[in-house]
Amino acid sequence: MKQTQHLENLIEIRSIMEHSSRFISLSGLSGVLAGIFALIGATVAFWYFNYEFYTPELFNQIFDYKGYPLPDFLIFLFADAGLVFVFSLFFAIVLTTRKAKKSGHEIWSKAVKQMLVALIIPVVTGGIFCVVLLFYGAIFLIAPATLIFYGLALLNASKYTLNDIKYLGIIEILLGLTACFIPGYSLLIWAIGFGVFHVLYGIIMYYKYEKQ
Repeated sequence: MKQTQHLENLIEIRSIMEHSSRFISLSGLSGVLAGIFALIGATVAFWYFNYEFYTPELFNQIFDYKGYPLPDFLIFLFADAGLVFVFSLFFAIVLTTRKAKKSGHEIWSKAVKQMLVALIIPVVTGGIFCVVLLFYGAIFLIAPATLIFYGLALLNASKYTLNDIKYLGIIEILLGLTACFIPGYSLLIWAIGFGVFHVLYGIIMYYKYEKQ
């Protein structure tokens, strides 16, 4: 009887320590919505690129004779990517905050701050690197780079939140590396990584941690 009580106490202590050191209120539904927004953004990009990628005709369409990106292309690129990011971030904050309040967890805890720092550093680094790639005309590496750096960010942040996101991070890295070798399909692979796998991840997380 005493052994059973001790075991229960140890389990409770472990649960308390995990709650204090990890942010476990990430919303699975926010992952689903992020994936949907990514698929919409990728579809718009496919339409803009006339359903082709990394061809001489496309290169002439988005770069001038000196090899610099045309203003129209830059406006489209940042508008498309920016809208996907803003909508995904907005719903991630709203749904995760709602879940944290419902679960009685602190929203702005030490674990949250650590997770954000671990997530932001690789993401910002990757964003700057993608701007450099764009400047030098290496557009075929931009989509793979976003997948790779995002995957690294998830791996880094998994130390402070749900352990499951590290598996999504590994998948994103593998997809990014694959896209480096088949640039003609990099946009499609980007849609699979940020779209399809985000939706699948969100659904799994919802049924695993949220659905009662």
